[in-house]
Amino acid sequence: MGCSTCSVSATGTPTGCGDKGHCSSGSCNKKNTFDWLTTLEINDPLAYNIVEVSFKKGNRKAFFINPSHTQALTGDLVVTQSTSGYDVGRIGLSGDLVRLQMKKKKTDEAAVIHKVIRIANFRDIEKLEEARSLEKNAMIRARAITKTLDLDMKIGDVEYQGDKRKATFYYTANGRVDFRELVRMYAKEFRVKIEMKQIGSRQESALIGGLGTCGRELCCSTWKSSFETVTTTAARYQNLAINQTKLTGQCGRLKCCLNYELDTYLDALGDFPKKADTLKIVGGIASLIKTDIFKGIMFYSVRKDNMRGPLVALDKEEVKRLQAMNKKGILIEDLAAVMYQAKVKEEIHEDDIEHEFADVTGEIVLPAEKRNKRRPKKKGDRRSGPRKDRGDRKGPRNSRNKGDKKPQDKTGDGSSKSGDKPGEKGKDGKPRNKRPNRNNRNRNKNRNKGGEKRSDNPKRSDKPGNKSDGNKPDA
Repeated sequence: MGCSTCSVSATGTPTGCGDKGHCSSGSCNKKNTFDWLTTLEINDPLAYNIVEVSFKKGNRKAFFINPSHTQALTGDLVVTQSTSGYDVGRIGLSGDLVRLQMKKKKTDEAAVIHKVIRIANFRDIEKLEEARSLEKNAMIRARAITKTLDLDMKIGDVEYQGDKRKATFYYTANGRVDFRELVRMYAKEFRVKIEMKQIGSRQESALIGGLGTCGRELCCSTWKSSFETVTTTAARYQNLAINQTKLTGQCGRLKCCLNYELDTYLDALGDFPKKADTLKIVGGIASLIKTDIFKGIMFYSVRKDNMRGPLVALDKEEVKRLQAMNKKGILIEDLAAVMYQAKVKEEIHEDDIEHEFADVTGEIVLPAEKRNKRRPKKKGDRRSGPRKDRGDRKGPRNSRNKGDKKPQDKTGDGSSKSGDKPGEKGKDGKPRNKRPNRNNRNRNKNRNKGGEKRSDNPKRSDKPGNKSDGNKPDA
């Protein structure tokens, strides 16, 4: 992910700046605000002299008095006063919109005492970049020192001031931490003024940033500045399963988005019948299993004679009527008779729809998937037919049990009696061998007309030119 200010690789694609998803917010910044009054370019004689300045790409924001001689506008990098030295930030809002922002954050104008000194020059920006380059190594070293002191705390982020005279360490802890010795070691290690600031787990996620399970950037990192209490009651009202893995955010707490639609669900639940967990029926009872809030359907499980029956869907108005019958002492005979029936939408043919543009239908037609047809099996295919009988062989082609070997009665013509069927003879009166063994066929080739073997070794090749030792010509 990259924006116009990110560096570009040799191929022309943006390499990104490693801000963990904040580039899409605009100008690689967090919690951006759009100053639409400034874009109008209207001269305001009674301009508001307080501006909102963001530091470290939106991680921290503060209000400063902007004197007229600075001529600083929205989007300018400015040098501001601080309790010790000066800092460098960017103006995010100016004019009357700042007054609304201060009212939202409940900040009094009298509490704003620091001023904007001037617009930052090249040396101020260069010094700010040097301070930002020290933060990662400082955080790693700070975590190592914390571990050596065996303190129950976690360093989440480090922010150096623009003049490199002060460093703020943001940490999270479950309880109170005595870090007096830690501050001494940090001051000795980093040679700057140390400020320790405790934050919650939600603020830590806002500083680090990232992507949520919805695929979008974290709300706490992009726009959410105030955090309300989130409980599992919100999940129960929305009929969500109490699954700790799905309901927990990256901060380890319940997701803030559980409160977003809670008011809508509460308004929809106002029309449902109260205390409708059970309905009395003839010979049993019906228990409420789940509720479809927006469709207005309630699902009951029927239980008769200690036997659990199927689920029955009832409309909320029908449940109110059945509740009134139970209050009068009337038992319900059959819930299936009043079961909710979904309304089937009438199918509309495409020819009946009048399109404003004939060529635009709004539908995406996927191409048909091509599949290879199976080749029909042929009769002569060795794979399609059953395996032919190979005599007494069992198992693989070249493997035979040694214990199953039988002695073969070899004759002069190379035939053997092991493969003959009993009582079956040829024209010459000799036993017929329908399928001689493969080894016998090889031996038959090695025999001459007189019945003598050319070679005692059956493995030797019988190519022309190769003569066995028994048929050597006389020297």
